Amino acid sequence: MALVPVAEALERLLDGAAALQGERVALLDAADRVLAEPVVALRTQPPFNASAMDGYAVRAADIASLPAKLSVVGMAPAGSGFAGTVQQGQAVRIFTGAPLPEGADTIVIQENVRDLGRGVVEVTEPTVQGRNIRRLGLDFAKGDVLLHKGRLLDPAALSLAASANHPEVGVVKRPLVAIIATGDELLPPGSELGPDQIISSNAYGVAAAAQSVRARVLDLGIAPDRREAIAALVEKAVKAGANVIVTLGGASVGDHDFVHDVLTGQGMTLDFWKIAMRPGKPLMFGRLGDIRCIGLPGNPVASLVCTQLFLKPLLARLGGRAFQQDMREARLGAAMPANDLRQDYVRAVVSAEAGTLVATPFSIQDSSMLKMLADANGLIVRAPFTPAAAAGAACDVLMLR
Repeated sequence: MALVPVAEALERLLDGAAALQGERVALLDAADRVLAEPVVALRTQPPFNASAMDGYAVRAADIASLPAKLSVVGMAPAGSGFAGTVQQGQAVRIFTGAPLPEGADTIVIQENVRDLGRGVVEVTEPTVQGRNIRRLGLDFAKGDVLLHKGRLLDPAALSLAASANHPEVGVVKRPLVAIIATGDELLPPGSELGPDQIISSNAYGVAAAAQSVRARVLDLGIAPDRREAIAALVEKAVKAGANVIVTLGGASVGDHDFVHDVLTGQGMTLDFWKIAMRPGKPLMFGRLGDIRCIGLPGNPVASLVCTQLFLKPLLARLGGRAFQQDMREARLGAAMPANDLRQDYVRAVVSAEAGTLVATPFSIQDSSMLKMLADANGLIVRAPFTPAAAAGAACDVLMLR
């Protein structure tokens, strides 16, 4: 099977991928979720003409000439309006959020009123008629579409939904990604290692990347290099309702790389296998019914680079979320040799110098070296057959953080 260009591989992997169906969740569980349906106001806000300030509800005609003395005939705290009608020469002590009393048309703030005692106040400063009143429906009216399908539920959107009297909202389901590590040599962190064993690390970075786009993660652990062991974990992923199955290692062409055979044996239709990129060439993608299967390389750097380029965009789309790689223009901080037929993703440190981004590649790019990836904050992207470039030459950088 010929090497597939990166852009084509991404296009094929995302082909037909769409936001999952919706589910209803309580508002407290809806933060950073994506709306699967519009939010329509179930009430009008404010539901009445309300005071916007602490002060006195008056008739504007009574304070046309100042100073004006008024008799205080009642009080209107929030949640308990004044039941009577404000008559000529009268005022009602009112607080923010309380309904405007019948007969009143203006709120005079308390700083502009002097208490003369015995239920009499004096208005000392002018106030325009209608001032300091929040009119009925100022924010929204019942039936208004307040939030549209596809909106990310940030704090303001959640507060708006609550204000419209929604205790829950319809959101896109979070995709479930099942992760299966493979290899006789792998043990979980904290293990006592034998002479031929290493720590399994890839799953943790892949899981974190999936969670960064709000996917759910099902870590199915490590399968030894036996077909039946891998098949058992694949079956668990299917039964759990996984939308994406990610395997780590075992998808290359070695005698003990069984992932491809197991998945195709269970009905997976292979779409592509091997990409024209470095690191990450042995990437596999196929479909097992509605489940998308991605076989990531075993080398940790290759695994995480492929996760950034392919898995995160897929999970974001399934979750109804917008996703765009953070590509920047920069200058090379060191010379680079010519590139071959594969697209390179070169770990680099990106810094700002005199207002220009400078990307300095590490001198060693072995795909097993995780510390270098952790130290890098960008990947220099070099297209196939890019000629050698001197320090200071223009380059494209995929920012990692």
